[in-house]
Amino acid sequence: MAPLSLDAARALLLAMDVPHTALAAELEKDGTLWDTDGLQDDFTVEGFAAPYVVVRRKSDGQRGTLMFTHNPRLYFAFSATDL
Repeated sequence: MAPLSLDAARALLLAMDVPHTALAAELEKDGTLWDTDGLQDDFTVEGFAAPYVVVRRKSDGQRGTLMFTHNPRLYFAFSATDL
């Protein structure tokens, strides 16, 4: 089986918004969940590619991605990148 294209992978993740909301609820328990105000406090947003947002963490300048849900707008699952 061939790997998914970036567009196909994004479409698949967008279609899975309900599981992301459930994951976000679980992450909220350990403090790894941000609303829009929290995102702006902790990160500088560099761009959106739903369901991801490219960010730079203000505390140490680390660049990475967060996943987000649309409604409610919640950000979670920070993953550092070397890009």
